[in-house]
Amino acid sequence: MQIYMVGGAVRDKLLGRPVNDRDWVVVGATPEQMLELGYLPVGRDFPVFLHPETREEYALARTERKSGRGYRGFVVESSPNVTLEEDLSRRDLTINAIATNAYGTSAGGIFDPYSGARDIEARVLRHVTDAFREDPVRILRVARFAARFTDFTVAPETMQLMREMVAHGEVDHLVAERVWQELARGLMEEKPSRMFEVLRECGALAVLLPEVARLWGVPQRAEYHPEVDTGVHLMMVLDMAARLQAPLPVRFACLVHDLGKGTTAADMLPRHIGHEERSAELLKDVAERLRVPVDCRETADVVAREHGHIHRSTDLSAAALVRVLERCDAIRKPERFADILLACECDARGRLGLEESAYPQRQRLAAVLAAVQSVVTRDIAAQAAAKGLAGPQVGALIHQARVEAVAQWLQPRSDVA
Repeated sequence: MQIYMVGGAVRDKLLGRPVNDRDWVVVGATPEQMLELGYLPVGRDFPVFLHPETREEYALARTERKSGRGYRGFVVESSPNVTLEEDLSRRDLTINAIATNAYGTSAGGIFDPYSGARDIEARVLRHVTDAFREDPVRILRVARFAARFTDFTVAPETMQLMREMVAHGEVDHLVAERVWQELARGLMEEKPSRMFEVLRECGALAVLLPEVARLWGVPQRAEYHPEVDTGVHLMMVLDMAARLQAPLPVRFACLVHDLGKGTTAADMLPRHIGHEERSAELLKDVAERLRVPVDCRETADVVAREHGHIHRSTDLSAAALVRVLERCDAIRKPERFADILLACECDARGRLGLEESAYPQRQRLAAVLAAVQSVVTRDIAAQAAAKGLAGPQVGALIHQARVEAVAQWLQPRSDVA
């Protein structure tokens, strides 16, 4: 029995990056031997065990053979006869197909049959073997790694292979859960725009997210969008979200906030009247198709509908500001409203030459919400009940009190102006 550290842990050590999770491969062992040593079985489709003390995963060396289309069509073979090189050959990229013995990554301890260390040095994402084409999830993984390792490029032969996979319909058979899992992870990387650029270049974006893919080449008004192209703007917004360390719901909202611009009639361009509502409708299809989590879906819906009003909120009256808060459900969900405001800041600053611009709307609306929250609705409801009022009548009184609170907050600012 021989044990090797493999995959991302070895790669990240060679890159000088922090190692968070370590994966191990065991060569020359049987499941029975692992059980005798106290390892806990956790693998459903192939033999994977948890170390009895560290709880790290140890997988028996295995090979995989394609048996159908898409992500799930594989036959896995695991036996003591499978070599380390055979196990590494099934991996996606050469930089992930490096192994080291249990004692570290000294030069003598590295096993690198596919020249992954060389590709790390050259900053290249390259597939290991032609078996890459057997798993379309690998296209998403390559794109995600491009977003993480921002100074790496995709090898031309790997890009060509991914194009062939798309052309042969492999991407059509991906299950929604895996697509969302990889997209979500890619959105949270250092430069998420690179994920979508790679997917677009190989043709997968048009299959997986046609609503996003058609935004490239759609013009916007240059006085508001100096970058003009909607697809370029979208990528700038995503990278701004990463720069501001936004959480996943914000980043997903940024991805889909302008989908409606892809359906604007040609004779209306470069104006996009009503694109907010169209974006929200298209978002429903995307969220349903990819089974997007509720928190991401709901935040994105509000951002799609309200980002224009939020951008213009510095010119709104007290009554209009309260209506914005009510439509955003900000009073009941203030934490989500903070995410909505952050997404809007990413949108405003994700424009050519405006990356360092201030976004006072975010702080201003947070203060407006605080003014609204200062209204003691319980007292208003009690006073209304004493007068025999109920239901919508009480709601109207509360609304009016909130408008008055915001108007009072605005007053000194009007005086200063």
